[in-house]
Amino acid sequence: MNTKNNKRRRESVARIEKAFVELLQEKELENITVSEICKRSDINRSTFYANFIDIYDLAEKIVFHLWEDFLSLYSDGIEYKKSRMDFTRLFAHIYENQMLYKTYFKLGNIDFNMVGFDKEVAEMFFDMKYIEYHIEFFKHGLNAIIKKWLNDGCKETPEELQDILNSEYRRDYSLLN
Repeated sequence: MNTKNNKRRRESVARIEKAFVELLQEKELENITVSEICKRSDINRSTFYANFIDIYDLAEKIVFHLWEDFLSLYSDGIEYKKSRMDFTRLFAHIYENQMLYKTYFKLGNIDFNMVGFDKEVAEMFFDMKYIEYHIEFFKHGLNAIIKKWLNDGCKETPEELQDILNSEYRRDYSLLN
């Protein structure tokens, strides 16, 4: 019987997802075919369609699994409250899952919009004037740093990336005036 969580089915899904992620590193989503995925993962088309509606369903499920995994990094809200500016855990997770995160960004330019400053943290650096702009600036800057780091092969350690981020928020911007 082919139940939803049997070992053979889980293995097939894992092979399909791995083949898809590999193909995404070589070409754009709209240029990938189910046949290519089946050939690379050594499964039948019927196995693919037993688990996914189409390639876009597969992409959506991969993003969802990565998102769940990512959210689990900060599931302990207490730790997040203690160290909101410590992204080392996030950077370490990205470092360990580089191909998946490259895929994550490639599958629709998804950003870490819920990561970053909240108003309380932003107050540590800025007064409340234009605070939403500061928060947006931080979020987009964080995404840019992560994307550049991934594109460069994650040469720096997660701790070094944290230092880079910290250095941007320790500067005396009054010198620019």
